[in-house]
Amino acid sequence: MASGRSALPERRGIMYTFHSRVRYSEIDADGHITLDNIINYMQDCSTFHSEDLGIGIQYLKKNHQVWMLSAWQIVIEQLPKFAQEITIGTQAYDFSNVFGYRNFAIMDETGAYLVKANSIWCLTDTVTGRPMRIKPEFVACYGTAKPLEMNYANRKITIPNDGQKQDPIQVQYHHLDTNRHVNNGQYVKMALQYLPKDFSIYQMRAEYRQQAKLGDIILPVIFPVQRGFVIVLENEDGKPFSIVELLSR
Repeated sequence: MASGRSALPERRGIMYTFHSRVRYSEIDADGHITLDNIINYMQDCSTFHSEDLGIGIQYLKKNHQVWMLSAWQIVIEQLPKFAQEITIGTQAYDFSNVFGYRNFAIMDETGAYLVKANSIWCLTDTVTGRPMRIKPEFVACYGTAKPLEMNYANRKITIPNDGQKQDPIQVQYHHLDTNRHVNNGQYVKMALQYLPKDFSIYQMRAEYRQQAKLGDIILPVIFPVQRGFVIVLENEDGKPFSIVELLSR
């Protein structure tokens, strides 16, 4: 997503898609795609969407704007497997003040949904660091589609009490994206390493509170909850960078 200019084209609210095939480098020991690679596909889809509309990375950079992810919810009905042909899709379905709401989906060869997701993004001024109001012409460019049918969870994740602290992680170059902060998918990848090996993920939620940058120290804290775990990735003052909830069926 990106921000408004008078020359932006108006688009109908339809799902933007691209096709792929699950690669060997994207699977786990059981031959299924990993959650972090599901996130990579979805991020790629949204960036392709914006690039094809002419409001992608360079447009944002020129206008001192960035879309900051506020929250993810991903529901996995069936994990795509090695060499499977898949279609990845995304659509904007609402805009409200400074927030944009975007669905994602991964579908099989027949068009059946394997994975559905909801995401909330905040348009931010990179100079001031403050949220920006989304202009009407920008909304017209993306269009709005009917939201996907799924059980929409709350954006906020409750942090339980009495978590178990883990060894610190120092932010490295490979954690960063083009905005020079830790990519949202990297927080989830960090959290995944604390799951039991036989844990089967049905739903992931992630909430993003602040941005970690190169050299920052991230302190993971693990909280067992019903059906899964909450992993809080804190700074050295105990304030969360990100909160990740991973649940089984």
